Amino acid sequence: MRYGLILLDHFWFDEAFVLFKYPVVHLEWLSALAGVAAVWLAARENILSWPIGLVNILSAFFIYHHVQLYADMFLQLYFFGMGLYGWHSWRWEHRAAIPLKWMTGKMRLASGMLLALASVAMGWCMTRLHIWFPQWFPLAAAFPYADSVVATSSVLANFLLARRYLENWILWIGIDLLCVYLYFYKGILLFALEFLVFLVLAGYGLFYWARRMKRGEEAFHKG
Repeated sequence: MRYGLILLDHFWFDEAFVLFKYPVVHLEWLSALAGVAAVWLAARENILSWPIGLVNILSAFFIYHHVQLYADMFLQLYFFGMGLYGWHSWRWEHRAAIPLKWMTGKMRLASGMLLALASVAMGWCMTRLHIWFPQWFPLAAAFPYADSVVATSSVLANFLLARRYLENWILWIGIDLLCVYLYFYKGILLFALEFLVFLVLAGYGLFYWARRMKRGEEAFHKG
């Protein structure tokens, strides 16, 4: 099957089953299943989150191209690299050296300003993508600025996850809320439902990490 210059076997975009009158293709359910498993494992601080997440990333890349969410599509390239980095940094001999922690006030301010600037710049580029590269992107981007907010916020959230900052879960909560709306509107229902699950898992992840950090601090002071 051909979407621009991206090739994929017909099987992956064939209907696998119907969910509430919505036809789910093979690639969509594979991506959703891997994504939920990866986020659950991340919330539990399980290193298997990273390799399973790579399956979600690769499948999502093709789906986002198909529905013209190009910023999200490019985001998967970053996610793939961060997945490899996170997998390495969470190896048992390295993870103990990266404690759970909150960002400083200066880090939060700088991150917020950077996100705003990056989202505007990326959103503008997404509005021009079908003009600059019509052979690859024959259709205009859908929701270029909202999609860019998701992309830039996800870049930061994934880095914070790898470095074990608790703010990563707060960012994911905001990202998940926006994604639920975008994906319902674009008609990829399973992805929208997946991000509803992600929303719950992000809340759980924040609670679990905060509790772990508090216990670690109490153990440190007792020691």
